[in-house]
Amino acid sequence: MQLLQHYFPQLKEIKSIEGDKVKIVFIFDGLDECRLPLDFQSNKICCDITESSSVDVLLTNLILGNLLPSALLWITSRPAAANQVPPECVHQVTEVRGFNDPEKEEYFRKRIRDKKKASRIISHVKSSRSLHIMCHIPVFCWISATVLETMLGKVGNRKMPKTLTEMYTHFLFIQTNVKNEKYHGTNETTPKKMSASNTEIILKLGQLALLQLERGNLIFYEEDLRESGIDVSEASVYSGVCTEIFKEECGLGEEKVYCFVHLSIQEYLAALFVFHSCVNENRNVLRAEESKPCSDRVQLSELHRTAVDQALASKNGHLDLFLRFLLGLSLDSIQTLLGTLLMQTGGRSPVPDPQTQTGSRSSVPDPQTGSRSPVPDSQTESSSKSIRKTVQYIRKKIKEESSAERTINLFHCLNELNKNTPVAEIKKFQRSGKLSNEKLEPHQCSALAFMLLMSEEVLDEFDLKTYNTSAAGHQRLLPVLRNCRKAILNRCDLTEKSCEIVASALQSSNSPLRDLDLSNNNLGDSGVKLLCAALMSPNCKLQTLGLGWCNLTEGCCDVLASVLRSPHSELRDLELRDNELQDSGVRALCWTGGPTL
Repeated sequence: MQLLQHYFPQLKEIKSIEGDKVKIVFIFDGLDECRLPLDFQSNKICCDITESSSVDVLLTNLILGNLLPSALLWITSRPAAANQVPPECVHQVTEVRGFNDPEKEEYFRKRIRDKKKASRIISHVKSSRSLHIMCHIPVFCWISATVLETMLGKVGNRKMPKTLTEMYTHFLFIQTNVKNEKYHGTNETTPKKMSASNTEIILKLGQLALLQLERGNLIFYEEDLRESGIDVSEASVYSGVCTEIFKEECGLGEEKVYCFVHLSIQEYLAALFVFHSCVNENRNVLRAEESKPCSDRVQLSELHRTAVDQALASKNGHLDLFLRFLLGLSLDSIQTLLGTLLMQTGGRSPVPDPQTQTGSRSSVPDPQTGSRSPVPDSQTESSSKSIRKTVQYIRKKIKEESSAERTINLFHCLNELNKNTPVAEIKKFQRSGKLSNEKLEPHQCSALAFMLLMSEEVLDEFDLKTYNTSAAGHQRLLPVLRNCRKAILNRCDLTEKSCEIVASALQSSNSPLRDLDLSNNNLGDSGVKLLCAALMSPNCKLQTLGLGWCNLTEGCCDVLASVLRSPHSELRDLELRDNELQDSGVRALCWTGGPTL
């Protein structure tokens, strides 16, 4: 009660907020931005609103209904963080969805008044599958429209961006130019003319973006800004000059909070800072021991390996897009576009001189004098050599990595580098008619999965048994469930671990999957419980599910019954034959209005 009265003094006039006479609604906006642990299992139980407790304990007890059980709670969150809330505490779920394909086109036509330009932009976005997929995010549609409309309005035949890195790099310069026109009356029409002041702002925002991305933070406070060298008194200047990149808002008690307009912008700026630190300052900021300049050249391929390893080690994939941006920034075409940003501090030129093929000499500061002395060119790896080494390392990781989801992102990384030869090899294999006969290695299955996921057409049916491969290969193909209407996965040696990938596919945005056969696989109760969490997602539209001969017991029946009772579940046909459900399990499942069993 003290906490509420502190932020809302007018509540002091109310004697009690308990009971049926007073209706109170709490709105918790941004669960995914909360830095509290929210330990629902271990936090102490608190039922007295006058008892002093930590904010963490108060929140968990409000959500569990121990505090103010008559109160209504509305929580907003990104999907990943929403899973922190126990399912039994959730009575209604509303999903704010991204754009489907017709809505993407509708957005561009409404946003761009010139019909010819709108048609050209829609055609261009559709020509790049990675851009078209990303356009389900409304913010990315806005970024794409901003960039492509601006480029179409320029004199001359400009090459339109086809990768995410190209798109965000052009967006950065467009926003910088908007700032220059607004505050200085200048118009920097080319990226190479970026001023030193703009570069300083971008790099400080990049440092902030990286530190907070590594910590999983999406909103920042004044102490976070100070840690990145941003003067708090000038924070409003940063948000003012980068209004479409960085925002300043007032939180409770007039405390100022900051955030990037979208997580993808934070990921891009973080990657830009990491790349700049390597190229200009000879630092690998992803490794604590190499975060300071040293006499030996930090090779770009070494930086890439560090980033790949860290992204693969992430449990929730929070570094996936960051990695794609970092690799994309390594291309000569992007480095040329970035121009003065990469040369502002006097470091080496990342693009070799076409006459000498040696490039400018890089330099490192002398620890005693602070002056910079050159690093021999023999220590500097050419851009093409770095990329070649990185591609080899990624292909090696594709063969070694067991996570099907992480492997798919590695193929996206190869796309950013324009080096996706494994997919080209699979396409050639498919055209030859040998795909269903030859035994596929697991890494080939990942390439096939990526190819099918990037297809413009949704598969009517995906039968896993038609592909001659091992159990590990079958595992690598499971992400294809994101892009098919019917999936036949029976007798494919799937396990509880497989259910994690299947559950992820069931919860994916605009999931087309309606019919799923998982029979004759040793999923067990724990595997089915993973599936049930996904079946209650608003994204899941599954209507038919086969779980016969899956080694199930009465232990999974209560959670299956919860799915059948869920207002969000569209399941109509559930097969459970030849499982040891026992009478108690069958009783839990038998209720009026349930699906066909």
